[in-house]
Amino acid sequence: MDTVRLILLFLHILGFAALIGGLLAQAKASEKVVNGAMRDGAGTAFLAGLFLVGVLEADDADVNHAKIGVKLVIGLVVLGLVMANLKKPRISDSLFWTILGLSVANVAVAIFWSGAHV
Repeated sequence: MDTVRLILLFLHILGFAALIGGLLAQAKASEKVVNGAMRDGAGTAFLAGLFLVGVLEADDADVNHAKIGVKLVIGLVVLGLVMANLKKPRISDSLFWTILGLSVANVAVAIFWSGAHV
């Protein structure tokens, strides 16, 4: 089960890397869009996170449910914003910075919230 957990954690981190990378790649662009990296990264991070929690729960690991709840809500908002604006020809600067801020906040919660492994 530890191998599955590590693979899911790896995919979760890669998802955030794609999401934030997709955002930062166009930070200086005058017209910003939701690109494929953002879409795939948000989806991968969200799904891998859900599966990761499931694996940890099945393995009777100590899971911090408050932390998972916060990450779930932030991740769901990011995924919703990305998917809702996928087909639009451009997104506003405020929406762009909101998605970036929430994505970074989600990573910060994962790293700095003390407690269990997830």
